Formats: sequence, structure tokens, C-alpha cells
Amino acid sequence: MEIFNHNSNIPFLGMRKYSIAIAVCLMIASIALIATKGLNYGLDFTGGVSMVVDYNQPVQVSEVRAALTKGGLDNAVVQSLGGTREVSIRMQPKDDKGMKQTASGKVNLDKISSDVLGMLRAARPDATLKSRDYVGSEVGAELKSDGTIAALFVMLGIMAYLWIRFERRFAIAAVATEVHDVLVTLGIIALVQREFDMTVLASVLAVIGYSINDKVVVFDRIRELFRLARKAEPEEILNRSINNTLSRTIITSLFTSITMGAMYFIGGPVVRGFAVTMLIGILVGTLSSIFVASPILLWLGVSKKDLMPVTRDNPELARRP
Repeated sequence: MEIFNHNSNIPFLGMRKYSIAIAVCLMIASIALIATKGLNYGLDFTGGVSMVVDYNQPVQVSEVRAALTKGGLDNAVVQSLGGTREVSIRMQPKDDKGMKQTASGKVNLDKISSDVLGMLRAARPDATLKSRDYVGSEVGAELKSDGTIAALFVMLGIMAYLWIRFERRFAIAAVATEVHDVLVTLGIIALVQREFDMTVLASVLAVIGYSINDKVVVFDRIRELFRLARKAEPEEILNRSINNTLSRTIITSLFTSITMGAMYFIGGPVVRGFAVTMLIGILVGTLSSIFVASPILLWLGVSKKDLMPVTRDNPELARRP
């Protein structure tokens, strides 16, 4: 199945000055947005109140969420705990006027749990408080640092893999575009002030893995064409590789986007952040695979001799830089 002709010759590399300029501008704008507006960190990173409520009869998560919204608590995170009678409720004290911290800065956990239970019992009298706890901001700070370290390790691992499988220029180009994809995705999240919680962090890491998949397909085709071609220029090889893999790239992105769209509309509020971030990352990653990765390779000076296998009959290739 092909959307575009396998042998089409769209001049993607001819647009490299514009595509790289746009990519750099998007990165700068994303950094500025993250620095000025910041990410809208959720309860996982900022701390807050966590409660477990039990019901005598089965209850829907949407029913619990509606009861809290009716009581004035709009931003609570409600999740089922593996059954139909027990739910987890997480919230920040600032989410409701009646749930702010005391003058000393401490959270009045008794009042918060009592108010929440009152909202729930107004809709369902069989609600019972099973446990309650307050998560401090120190835990959230640790999660932020751990998430950053995880993303760095993923990128370093990708760089090492591509360095071994292809060549160092491919590794550098891949990591450069991965940084672009992550920054632009985070910049859009900061722009719209979408809540940034653990599910969104997980989707950012997934975006890194998804994005590199497209680039590896293009890189593999570049290596193959370099070895088959005799006198073709690097720009021609890179451009032909993008065109050859264009249908595969678009189809993969399209069907993954359909899956994420279904997750957004059917999966419920808990996974919407993951789905939205993946949709943004898929779009950004697909465009960078087409318009950014190969121009960086060309700028780094990739050539046929960099990809030819080293043999005893080719001593010059063994000494290539």
C-alpha cells in the first residue's frame, strides 16, 4: 500500500534552508515558552491530597467525578482501583476555595477529607473514606529529576545504538532531531498549559522512541542506496531515500494517530493527556524525519565511504574519519 509513488522525486533537500530555519525557530520559541509560561505540573509533581473512597455498591468513575464537580472541585483526578467499588481521588488544596492551606502553610487534611466525603455522600450516601494521605512537593521534585534523567538516558542509548549500527554522523543527526522533537512537543504543551503529569511524562518518553523509529527507516534506506549507487551525489541519495520511505512514514503516522485519537475520545480523562501528547509528538516527529534529519546528515558531510563495510581489501576505509 502506497500513498506516494515510490520513485517520486519531491525536492525535500532543496528546501533544507527553510526547514532547518523553521526547526531552529520552533526550538527557540519552545525554550522561551517553557522558561516564561512553564509547564502546568499536575498533582504527581506538585504534591497534594490523595484519598481512597469505598462504595457499598458499584460506582462509575464518571459518577464520582460529576459529584466532585457539582461540589466545586473541578480538577480532581479520579481513578478506579481495579474494581467497581473503590476509587482513588487526588487533588491539590488550591483547587477549591474551601480547601486551601492553613495560615501556617500546613494542609488541614481532616477538613479536606470531610468536605470531599460530603460532596460524594450528597450524590451517593454509601461512600466511605478508606484512607487519606498528603504527598509533599519533595516527591514531585524527585519525579521531575528522575524523568529528566530517564529522557537523557534514552537519548544517549539511541545515540550509542545508531553509532554502532550506522555511523557517528547518523547518531548525531538522530539525537539533534530527538532534542528538537521533545522541545517542540513540550513547548506546545506549555503554550496551551495542558496539565503535565506522569502519563504525559510517559508519553514524552514514548515520543522519543516513536520518533527514532521513522528516522531509522530513512537511515536504513540511505545506507542501502549509498552502497548501491556508483556516482550519485549525497544530496540526491538522501532525497531519494526520503521519497522512497515517504508512504511508509505517512501510513505509520496516520494509523498511530487514529489509535491515539480513539484513546482520547474513548479512553476517558485519565489517558487523554497521554493521547494528546502522543498526537503532538507524532506530528512533530514525522515532520522532523522528513525535513530535519536528512539535512543535518548532509550538513555533517555523510558520504558513500562512511557506510561501506571495512574489509582487508579496503584499507583506506579502515582509516576513514
